[in-house]
Amino acid sequence: MKRFFFCILAMLSITCTCIAQDDAASLERVISSRRSIRRYTGQTVSRDVLDRIVSNGLKAPSGMNRQSYELRIVDDPKLLEEISRSVNPDVKSIFAGAPAAIFIANGTSYDLSQVDCGLLAQNIMLSARSLGLGSCCMGAPVRQMKSSEACAGYMEKLGFSKGYDLLIVIALGYPDEKPAARPRKDKMVRYVDR
Repeated sequence: MKRFFFCILAMLSITCTCIAQDDAASLERVISSRRSIRRYTGQTVSRDVLDRIVSNGLKAPSGMNRQSYELRIVDDPKLLEEISRSVNPDVKSIFAGAPAAIFIANGTSYDLSQVDCGLLAQNIMLSARSLGLGSCCMGAPVRQMKSSEACAGYMEKLGFSKGYDLLIVIALGYPDEKPAARPRKDKMVRYVDR
């Protein structure tokens, strides 16, 4: 009986190790293959998929669990085009033609809320990639929207609470390009010893 018990424990240990290794390999593939996508197919993203992506995003850590952010999802390409044209009438889409965008605002009363928004955004983009979608984290559209008087009505339509400031927009959709990884700078990381 003891042998049987130890055999079962050994098999469970091997299975758990294999699952953990598979999970790690899957995560590394998702991280390594994520790119900023700036061309999308015309395929819409279902709200079920968007809900799943956002749900995964909200699992990101936040300082003292404050969760000092608000999200607004726009999944109407025509509305995104209207916002774009209000900012710049000569450009069809400041959102790279994505069929959906997630607007993230940070709570201005917490000095590290921007860090929390970055963690949230990264979870969203990795989740999107794991589901076969492309994404692009964008700051320029935010800057343009906040400085455009013609966009004031759209900013109001997003309806962020008082004390929240639009910080990031993430364009989402099915990718119509496969950009290669760009090289990373040398000497960005080093160990510090005594």
